[in-house]
Amino acid sequence: MKIKTERVNSELKRQISKVIAEDIKDPRMGSTLVGVTKVYVTPDLKYAKVYLSIYAASEEERKAAFDTVCRSSAFIRARLKDEVNIRLLPELRFLLDDSVDYSIKIDSLIAKMHEESPYSEDPEEK
Repeated sequence: MKIKTERVNSELKRQISKVIAEDIKDPRMGSTLVGVTKVYVTPDLKYAKVYLSIYAASEEERKAAFDTVCRSSAFIRARLKDEVNIRLLPELRFLLDDSVDYSIKIDSLIAKMHEESPYSEDPEEK
């Protein structure tokens, strides 16, 4: 990846996080915490995939927060025009980053395997 693209990814990630945290005043966001985990810009800088990690009390609140951010993409993009000094601001596409959920699932499966394993007993007890 080119250095320019990496810098654009990093700056967009920082600024999108700031706009979501400070400027979106929607009651549907409730007490959810939205974080931008990754941003990938195409080489021609026309499109950007923005991966969001959303922490909420329930799955319904998580979905409502994600839908709110998706509906606010034009607002977010308008705010970015003032903050990011780039000739062509990419069109934003938001995606859920489920890597945290996936890692929790894998950890629980590994813990379950260790509990069921016949080799998990303490060797000094024998």
